[in-house]
Amino acid sequence: MELAKKTVLIVDDMDAIRKISSDQLRRFGVGQIYQAENGAKALHILKNTHVDLIISDWNMPVMSGIELLCVVRSTPKFQYIPFLMITAEAARERVSQAIEEGVTDIVIKPFNSMILQQRVTQCLQGFVSNKAGVVAQEATSTSEQSDAESDIALNLTKQDKHQKSSVLIVDDTADNLTLLGGLLKDEYQVKLAKQGAKALEIAQSDTPPDIILLDIMMPDMDGFEVLKQLRKHPLSEHIPVIFVTALTEDKYQLQGLDGGAVDYISKPIQPELLKLRVRNLMAYVTMHKNLQSDFDSLVANEKLKQEVQQVLQHDLKGPIAGLMALIEQIKSDPHISKNNAENATIAEDMTFQLLNMINMSSELYKIETGRFVLSPKRFSILALIQKIIAVLKKTFQVKHLLIYLDCEEDGDEDYFAMGDESLSYSMLFNLLKNACEAAPSKTRVSVMLQREQEPETKQAFLKVSIQNIGVVDEDIRQHFWQKYVSAGKSDGTGIGTYSAKLLAEAQQGKVALDVDDANQTTSVSVYLPHE
Repeated sequence: MELAKKTVLIVDDMDAIRKISSDQLRRFGVGQIYQAENGAKALHILKNTHVDLIISDWNMPVMSGIELLCVVRSTPKFQYIPFLMITAEAARERVSQAIEEGVTDIVIKPFNSMILQQRVTQCLQGFVSNKAGVVAQEATSTSEQSDAESDIALNLTKQDKHQKSSVLIVDDTADNLTLLGGLLKDEYQVKLAKQGAKALEIAQSDTPPDIILLDIMMPDMDGFEVLKQLRKHPLSEHIPVIFVTALTEDKYQLQGLDGGAVDYISKPIQPELLKLRVRNLMAYVTMHKNLQSDFDSLVANEKLKQEVQQVLQHDLKGPIAGLMALIEQIKSDPHISKNNAENATIAEDMTFQLLNMINMSSELYKIETGRFVLSPKRFSILALIQKIIAVLKKTFQVKHLLIYLDCEEDGDEDYFAMGDESLSYSMLFNLLKNACEAAPSKTRVSVMLQREQEPETKQAFLKVSIQNIGVVDEDIRQHFWQKYVSAGKSDGTGIGTYSAKLLAEAQQGKVALDVDDANQTTSVSVYLPHE
């Protein structure tokens, strides 16, 4: 990969961070770098410029990083651009939100240039966690790329495990440096600085320390000024600082803590107390570092989920579609025997059920996360319902149910919907199956198909009403369409009705529930756009 040919867009509201990040990327060898101070300006650049990678902060005015990510992933022109999110927010909910919206990678502040370079290189290799529409030929290259990414992460992890945590000790007295360094050298990698300027140089380098022990009384630049400069610079603003000083008055302690120090140790020091405080603080630093590893695992799991969905979407649905077409040809053969015709019908039913399972596992996730794109096509909903009823009559024949379809008298041939036929099959199959399960033995389950028009919009709909004997419990009627709500089935998951609602809405339709306590019936209705 030639970084000199790559273009990166940096989005951050702080000028200093944009400048530092740009300088780092140039050192890595990136050819072209653009900058934007918020998401809105970033979008303007994206509309007019080719970009290979977006590096964005989360918290920004006008348009935040997460809002920019949502727009990027929903815009066909640049929805596949790798998106690297930089954030100081360690809340798991935020990271989960970014993953759901399709972030490529997440880096938690603080981080050094080695981590940034590794993540930028990884992102520019082309992996996008929510890339849709990947053709089967890409599967091999994706697998090889995943192995390369794993090797990079593994190498970095090995380096981290064998590298000691580091402490920078800043004091203008050589004896103090020797004493403090001697106490800590066995547990940590110790760096020494006699002047504030040198301390800033080390803290803002490519390999900053994990913790800083800082004296206050120093020539040229005292400890308070060093702390102030540390907090101003993006590479050092998050490094924990402990003041180690002979100034014991409360006002100095308050000034130090108010300036951003996390602890205050008075001289002469007590060796065991110093080591204990450093050890406790280092434990916190290590825990924060581990958050990055945890979030990397979340991103990796999301990637795995997407790859499984690609297999379901492309490797399985294609052959099933071919199988269904073949069965249709066999059934239409005028010379087919009655026995073979019945077997072909059974095989067709089984392929539809398999397609239903795939839709439930792959398409639902896309709909839930806002990534589903509808490509509506004309199909006969009457023929679809007839197929479902034929399957369910066999399935529930032990209950001796009367399952029948009732249509308006004028023009049965005109029941054509605009939507996705396979999603509609899954939706109606689950609702009708639920009705058959809920209905008592030797009762009826009716399906009414009729045309309706929305009074305000004049939008034409096909209404499918499924009615069975028995009523839904009052305490769940209000939540009937919500996820994990189930009634009357010990093994029910509460996914069927929830998925039906999502599948209907994904096709610009809607659902409704009507319970008639007087007549002891329950009706669920689905509205789909009429051609």
